[in-house]
Amino acid sequence: MAKEIAVVLAAGKGTRMKSELPKVLFPVLARPMIDYVLDALGAAGLSRVVVVVGYRAELVRGAIEGRPGIEFALQTEQLGTGHAVMACRSQLEGHDGAVLVVAGDAPMIQPGTVRQLLDEFHRTRPACLLGTVRHPNPAGLGRIVRDAAGRFVGIVEHKDATEAQRQITEVNMSYYVFQCSDLLGALEHLRADNAAGEYYITDVPAVLAAQGKKIEALCVLQPCEALAVNNVDELAAVEDELRRRGESGAPR
Repeated sequence: MAKEIAVVLAAGKGTRMKSELPKVLFPVLARPMIDYVLDALGAAGLSRVVVVVGYRAELVRGAIEGRPGIEFALQTEQLGTGHAVMACRSQLEGHDGAVLVVAGDAPMIQPGTVRQLLDEFHRTRPACLLGTVRHPNPAGLGRIVRDAAGRFVGIVEHKDATEAQRQITEVNMSYYVFQCSDLLGALEHLRADNAAGEYYITDVPAVLAAQGKKIEALCVLQPCEALAVNNVDELAAVEDELRRRGESGAPR
């Protein structure tokens, strides 16, 4: 089996945190939140990790470059999550296997979830497998739309959703596993024809589906993995959950 590669998106500024720090370095129980992501990937058996850096890239590099298996890709302009993955092209070309794409600001990521997604991907061989979760308050999140048989149809962003679709509680939390060649091909078709003028990784499943490729969504994320860190209140909720789990913040 070809070695699995993880891509960690860590180029953003995190404006809502009201700090000049890159968002992934914001302390969670006194540790940079990206530490929790990298720990989880290592515990899930991923030994090659490409971290996409951008805003204050030298700070992010300095915080994590001593870790084994870490490579860096530079996103020179922050033009969206899809553009961030494009920055990894040189690391991904020639890879024949699974590529896991996750956010660097998701400190509640669980190794068991990552491993379950990768194992399911190897079993079913789709072009793309999304990890999803049932969220009690899905406002603002992309809904997972399925057909009558339960098969994945697409992701509908909250602002574009109908009233019926807004009742869907299964949501996208930006956990993706791609077949590398399918991912690289789909990136060529991404368009920045949106209000922000950015390229989004959330558009890749739709591109692949339009090509007739198999897309699957697996609702396996734990409830804690629905906890995001976009402001100080959400940071406090994540720290409370980590303390409840016995996390001290000390390096593992």
